[in-house]
Amino acid sequence: MSHGSSEEGGLSQAAPNVNTQELLDNPTQPVATPRDQVPPTVDEASPSSTSSFEMIDMESGPSPYREVQPHWFFCRLADDNASWVPFSRKDSDKLENASYTGKEQEGEVVIAVEGERYDVRVKERKRYAVYWQQGPTEVRRCTWFYKGDKDTRFMPYPEDFSQRLEEAFMIAVTLNEWKRKLEFPTGETVILHNPKLMMQYQPIGLQDEWVSSPSEQTRPRTVKRGVNNISVEIPDGEPEKVDHLVFMVHGIGPACDLRFRSIIQCVNDFRSASLSLLTSHYKRAEQDGQIGRVEFLPVNWHSALHGDATGVDEDIQRITLPSISRLRHFTNDTLLDLFFYNSPTYCQTIVDTVASEINMLHTLFKKRHSDFNGAVSVVGHSLGSLILFDLLTNQRNGSRKAREAVPSGEPLDLNCDTLQQTLSRLGLQQYLDTLQAENLDLESLALCQDGDLKDLGIPLGPRKKILDYVRKKCLSQAFKTRAVHLPEGLQVPPQMTSNSDGNESSGSTMQQSQFHRAQSVTSAVDYEYFDVGIGQVSIDYPQLAFHPQTFFAFGSPIGMFLTVRGLKHIDPNYSFPTCKSFYNIYHPYDPVAYRLEPMIVTEVDLEPMLIPHHKGRKRMHLELKDSFTRMSMDVLGSLRTAWQSFSRIPVAALPPVDEGDAAREGDLHEIQAGVCDEAESSGSAEQAEQPEINVGMLNGGRRIDYVLQEKPIESFNEYLFAIQSHLCYWESEDTALLLLKEIYDKLGVAMEQSQQ
Repeated sequence: MSHGSSEEGGLSQAAPNVNTQELLDNPTQPVATPRDQVPPTVDEASPSSTSSFEMIDMESGPSPYREVQPHWFFCRLADDNASWVPFSRKDSDKLENASYTGKEQEGEVVIAVEGERYDVRVKERKRYAVYWQQGPTEVRRCTWFYKGDKDTRFMPYPEDFSQRLEEAFMIAVTLNEWKRKLEFPTGETVILHNPKLMMQYQPIGLQDEWVSSPSEQTRPRTVKRGVNNISVEIPDGEPEKVDHLVFMVHGIGPACDLRFRSIIQCVNDFRSASLSLLTSHYKRAEQDGQIGRVEFLPVNWHSALHGDATGVDEDIQRITLPSISRLRHFTNDTLLDLFFYNSPTYCQTIVDTVASEINMLHTLFKKRHSDFNGAVSVVGHSLGSLILFDLLTNQRNGSRKAREAVPSGEPLDLNCDTLQQTLSRLGLQQYLDTLQAENLDLESLALCQDGDLKDLGIPLGPRKKILDYVRKKCLSQAFKTRAVHLPEGLQVPPQMTSNSDGNESSGSTMQQSQFHRAQSVTSAVDYEYFDVGIGQVSIDYPQLAFHPQTFFAFGSPIGMFLTVRGLKHIDPNYSFPTCKSFYNIYHPYDPVAYRLEPMIVTEVDLEPMLIPHHKGRKRMHLELKDSFTRMSMDVLGSLRTAWQSFSRIPVAALPPVDEGDAAREGDLHEIQAGVCDEAESSGSAEQAEQPEINVGMLNGGRRIDYVLQEKPIESFNEYLFAIQSHLCYWESEDTALLLLKEIYDKLGVAMEQSQQ
């Protein structure tokens, strides 16, 4: 990376024309002051004059020379701007040790840093990502830094130039002679006034022509020696032990937040938040070495879908109108992902990419962390949660009976054809023995997928013929009987019809199947209801290499998609074949998020679980809202008491009434009592804890829907923060704490109360 005077205000890597050996040989060589070599405007712009330099010199006495302590930095590129970020102290020490020991080795020295997510090639001075595609970044062993008046942070000098500055500093300290000047061929000048004041000056010819005044042109830059003399936060480092692994799948588009950052950057923020929360909420367990950390890895499928392999971007671009080009580009690159997922061709690409990426990352992680024996969870944001839901729904479990037999009810007759007759009709009699050896008949063949027949050694052509024939037969029968038998789990209630007697009936098949729908046989795209079970596009779903412990959905549209696919009710006994926990986390103003519990528990109107604030309390505006609610309930209770005392008139004073008046009076008292009872019950419900309710087996009987607390500023205008609400999860400490609590509760580690 170039550091010339025209870039970042840094010095070029050219050597200064001051020979340090000559300085040692001639220690009394006169050195020009800044007023001798730099135009007068430099001293005017400089915060200190020559007299002030001399005053500092008189105050500061000679001190013995001590070698500067280096620290390793890496360059981070963002929006065409480069910033230098320090490695943690652990990683910097490892790199420093490797730089000394590596001098004796002929080959490259590779050091794993940042939780082993990156590898640093010490001799090459490059940092490479391990788990995702990212260009290499520069690495430096830094000892000297500079900062201009308008810069926000110090920037490191190149290593060779820092070494020459250190040599000049050593001579000045050893001989106690300052005001030494180092000049460069490009015109920059560094003057060592004293140990605490060192400045860099630039020639006027290299200044920006658009600055407002000469004083701004020649304003010097501050030079500092050693990382301890600059304001930079250096982390101690991440724990080496990994307790849990989490894969995070993004939603539509390449950007994951309003700053248009990638999934990699957003997951980095989420990981940093989790590390901070472990320190604050699991401090004792962390100090005792009882816990390590949770590793979060991003899963990127958007680049594979829009890459050169599919060519879909070129096809879309040819039919895109030239007007409002930026808006159309945003639509093509982001919103079209929803339509791609509902396409059988590109849905297969998306699902294959997600599964293969997760399996690859899991294998690579196990290879680099050979001692890891923890569980694995998955997180999906927006469309990514729907992808994971469909993928987990179609995982195969050896104990799952749905793959081995037809569900309860009447078996599929497939027009009473036998397996032998079907294969003879297709001209595939040679595979009869192969299928019969596995005890397959037409009923069990209807539950098979392409991969199952492939495992039996049946070639691609015959496989497609068999599956296509069975699929059409099933759909044809479903079209006639309006019933399709599917694996147990998600339910679509039948349509109620009226018979000739005027009574509602659903036909004889109503009690025989959990799923009822009609499907056109002439449809160009087959929707494999009998195998997939929830109406998604018929594709071959790959299998994950592990069984996820928990599935977390952020801002998820799963409920909406299931409803659009025709599902109105999810069987409470249904659970993922290989994943036993599921959390649906959303912001109350998220326009994309939908609930799932009303699809499972239809007889009770459940409020979602409120996610606690990471500081251990409700937000202030929510507490005020609850206080006003309780206050209104108290007022209603007082009014009820006053009304009851007012209406208590002595019975003897009442005139005789007829039965009609008595009935009307009784109804009036019942209505009044009902209103007051309702007010009291609602008030007490706020104070009492909600009873434990079983909401199905998707989360093992526990609650599924969890809602974040909106910020006070967000409550002023829901529409203004709607988009931000859908993208807030990556930086939400409340969300990260919920994940950590779920993970460590299963490890038997309780969360400590926040001290804030």
